[in-house]
Amino acid sequence: MSPTAANAEGQRRAERLGITPGVLVQSLNEDDDIAHDLLGAVTSASGTELVPEDSDDVVDVVLLWWRDDDGDLVEALIDARRQLSEAGVIWLLTPKAGRPGHVEPSDVLEAVPTVGLVQTSTVSVAAEWAGMRLAAPKSQRVRHR
Repeated sequence: MSPTAANAEGQRRAERLGITPGVLVQSLNEDDDIAHDLLGAVTSASGTELVPEDSDDVVDVVLLWWRDDDGDLVEALIDARRQLSEAGVIWLLTPKAGRPGHVEPSDVLEAVPTVGLVQTSTVSVAAEWAGMRLAAPKSQRVRHR
C-alpha cells in the first residue's frame, strides 16, 4: 500500500473512531504490535496527538485495547472512564471473532452497566481488530480533573 493510500485508510479508521484534529486521545494497554501500528496510523492520519497513559489530562476518546486474558474488564473500564471528559467515549478494541483473545460482546454488555456505560455501536477498525463504542448516558458523565 502506498503512503498516500495508507494515510487515507488511517484517516478513515480515525474518523470512524471519532478521532479528528483537536480531539484528545489516550490509549491504554497498547502493548500489541498490531495495536501499536493501527494506533500510529490512526493518530498520524488524524493529526491528533496522544495524551500519555500516565497523564491526568481529561481526554475525549479513550482507546482501550483488550484481550480476554488481560484481567478484570470492569476494573479496566473504570480506569478508562476516569480519563473521559463530558463528551468522551471509550472504544474497547478487541481482536476480531475467531482470533486469540477475542472478547464476546455479551461479556462487554455484562461489564458496562457496572461502570455506568452503555454499548452504543460496533465497528471494524482493521483486519485484526474490532471496536465496541462505549458511552455513558449524559446525565451520568462526570468531568474528572
